Amino acid sequence: MHVDPITRADLNLFHAEDKLSVFHRLNFTTTDGGREELRQLFEKPLNEINKIRSRQELLRQIGARLNEWPTQITNGTLHAVEKWLEYPLDPIAESISAPGNLLYRWLHPADHSMIRYSLPHMLDLYQGCCQIVRCFRDVELNGPLQYELHRLQQLLEQTGLQRLSADKKSIPHSYLSSLQLARITRVEYRSEMIELVNLFYLFDAWHAMAMATLELKMTFPVFLKSDKPFIRTTQLTHIQLEHPIGYDLLLDTDHRLLFLTGANMAGKSTLIKSIGIAVYLAHLGMGVPAQQMELSVFEGMLSNVTVTDNVVKGESYFFNEVQRIKQTITHMMDGRKWLVLIDELFKGTNVEDARRCSLAVIKGIAQLPQAITLLSTHLYEIGDSLKDEPRILYRYFETDVRPDTLHFSYQLKEGISQDRIGYRILEREGVAALLEKIQRKKDL
Repeated sequence: MHVDPITRADLNLFHAEDKLSVFHRLNFTTTDGGREELRQLFEKPLNEINKIRSRQELLRQIGARLNEWPTQITNGTLHAVEKWLEYPLDPIAESISAPGNLLYRWLHPADHSMIRYSLPHMLDLYQGCCQIVRCFRDVELNGPLQYELHRLQQLLEQTGLQRLSADKKSIPHSYLSSLQLARITRVEYRSEMIELVNLFYLFDAWHAMAMATLELKMTFPVFLKSDKPFIRTTQLTHIQLEHPIGYDLLLDTDHRLLFLTGANMAGKSTLIKSIGIAVYLAHLGMGVPAQQMELSVFEGMLSNVTVTDNVVKGESYFFNEVQRIKQTITHMMDGRKWLVLIDELFKGTNVEDARRCSLAVIKGIAQLPQAITLLSTHLYEIGDSLKDEPRILYRYFETDVRPDTLHFSYQLKEGISQDRIGYRILEREGVAALLEKIQRKKDL
């Protein structure tokens, strides 16, 4: 699924401050290498239904065996093994005798200490990988999990590496065995050891995806083959919120554009991002934060949420808004299935221009059958000019205006909002009082 950098940024999939990102929320890896592998998987949403279903099955299989997963392989384990594989070790003779071992210990004390330190970590890696293979014994598998498990087993069954199945407590006390294993892992099977490390990182990433789905109580979405795009959700929430509100929504060819209204802070942006993030996670083969979700495979997702000006190029905010919507419409017309997320069209121009431009864009994109669009706006009035558009679904977030406060229910309702509470927010935050104080001073 095509997702450009602007859309990734709008959805906070990744963030310069990592703790604010969706990726951070879902990162249950235990190693640095696993985290990097997970990031690479996270950057490549799938666009074929069979590949998505295969990834879902893979994560289900791993999720069913979390209690059997090895715990002896830590981040420190992998750091120690990688350091060992790159350490400038002095050569070890092919044939090692007891006298030769004593000579090596005497001539290369630092190297010998490194060997004794590293070997227990290599044993942990080998035996932990054996445990991963045992997790899936007598299980019928297919796809990537079957292939990578088969390769993992092939590596573990290498004659030399099988010696790493020994008790790690006994190895450091057997100097001769330590030297023999050092040669095996650094000379005879070094490339296999590197592959073993990389394979574990992949399994760590898959394990993290399965963990996230279970720990965050997510549900695997159901992908249905369809020539037309659609999304159906039941109690869909935003993955980054601690106490989210669930949304039920159906968008398809009959209602392909959601016209969303409501006051600032009422929940419009949260809903739009919730849908975008869930569709993205679904195309990774992961679970989504919803009771149920059904959807078609989308071939791309684009957002118009955060637009900026460019002082260096002399480009105004409005100019960049126009360029972004032009790019979006061009993509929407290419015949592929798109999900489009638009939060407040044309904020960079006057209200009358914004109305005219927004109305033209909405009427146009509502005619495109291969795209599902979620669009929020403060320009409630244009809803009256769209009543003859049968493909538009009208929903709004209501605000309860009370004497001393504003109450947001975050509940999605049918229709178009009529709330006008901008000045009430100005009053609530004390800005109106400050302005009145300035005026009184001027009058004096």
